Amino acid sequence: MEGFPIQFQDLKPFFPILIRVGVILFTFPFFNSRVIPVLAKAGLVLIITIILFPVIDSKGFEFPNTLYGIFQMIASEFIIGIILGILVQILFEGVRMMGQVVGFQTGFAITNILDPQSGMQVSILSNMAYLFAIVLFLILNGHHILLNAIRDSFQIINVGSLSLDNRIFKTILQASGDMFVIAIKIGAPAIAILLFVQVSFGLVTKLIPQMNIMIVAFPVQIVMGLLFFGVCLNMLFVFMEKYIGDLASLLFNTMTLLKT
Repeated sequence: MEGFPIQFQDLKPFFPILIRVGVILFTFPFFNSRVIPVLAKAGLVLIITIILFPVIDSKGFEFPNTLYGIFQMIASEFIIGIILGILVQILFEGVRMMGQVVGFQTGFAITNILDPQSGMQVSILSNMAYLFAIVLFLILNGHHILLNAIRDSFQIINVGSLSLDNRIFKTILQASGDMFVIAIKIGAPAIAILLFVQVSFGLVTKLIPQMNIMIVAFPVQIVMGLLFFGVCLNMLFVFMEKYIGDLASLLFNTMTLLKT
């Protein structure tokens, strides 16, 4: 069909490109939510692939003729997409963990809600922090970095090729460890003040055993937890700016390690 950018003979390189784009997008925050219909996700993946296909140099790509070669090509594209998606998801999981810890200390652990995005029961504060992080990510144009990373991945890593060594595993492990550091750093004000409140009420209980500390402790703990949770969200903006500033170089260095 004249005017259509993809001809029949170009469908072979188009297939692995579609796989990589689909896996990367399906692991990105919010896009992997169950709220978004599967047909909408598939349509967006197809549109982005069609847009990227004319600008990707696939002349040197040779579609494998054996079943093993096809399986190896599909597995390579899956691994590349999953690794890049995980690196983007780490900050958001750290933010979710921060909300989980603060919610537990505040006393909201028993009031979990069903998250429609993941289909799991999550803390109210955890879900709020996660959604707030996504809004900040979009406001700071983090999605532009993701789209540029998808495009650059085809320029750095040839279609159907992949190289795995110890350096890439060390990068993933270090990034995964940073998730816990992010959770503690962002939630430090609320975690510290709630710990101080609990220690204070523990001392009051020892000094005044006749006092019904449970009646007083819960309201104070909730008020202080929500107040300093707002402080944590204010700090999240600073962390998000730094994260987005380093995200492009992190993805580029990772893709360089995956290059054969």
